[in-house]
Amino acid sequence: MVNIYLVRHGETDWNLAGRLQGSTDIPLNELGKPSALKTAQYFRANDITISCIMTSPLTRAKQTAEIISTVLEIPVIEVQAFTERCFGKAEGLTAEERMKKFPNQDIPGLEDIQVVRERVWNVLQTLASTHADESVIIVSHGGVINAVLSILSNGEIGTGITKLKNACLNHITYSNDEWTIHSYNNILHLER
Repeated sequence: MVNIYLVRHGETDWNLAGRLQGSTDIPLNELGKPSALKTAQYFRANDITISCIMTSPLTRAKQTAEIISTVLEIPVIEVQAFTERCFGKAEGLTAEERMKKFPNQDIPGLEDIQVVRERVWNVLQTLASTHADESVIIVSHGGVINAVLSILSNGEIGTGITKLKNACLNHITYSNDEWTIHSYNNILHLER
């Protein structure tokens, strides 16, 4: 069985302000760093042996992954496929600003969700075959993780339905040719 822990990056100033980040490269803020540390401590406290940490190349995800890496003493591998969805001209805007500017949701430069799903799904399928009986951490973004959850739940959770918290844990497995969601949007480790 392959265990995959999808970790959303820690908080940024744009998260705090309710601004859509997408592919805009924003660093963690002072609240984001301790949440990444608590995420790392969760894996250590629960004696979960991680074989590999992969991350989106965007700074907020890389910083989160590097904090986890320091605690677990495992190197980080950047994977372009885990980059957040590009939201085009909507990036940097609040929900209210987006509704005013793009009332029909016709956003110039918006990356098609199917493209996001395909690029992430291809890497997950590869991981399923190359990391048998291992546990892997993937540090990514709300849009990417929600795309995975949507695929695996047949749209019951994920894209357009689930608002993922910063530094949340999402645990999925692959065993006997079947993907399973064990938990999602878990933030209990942040409350301790």
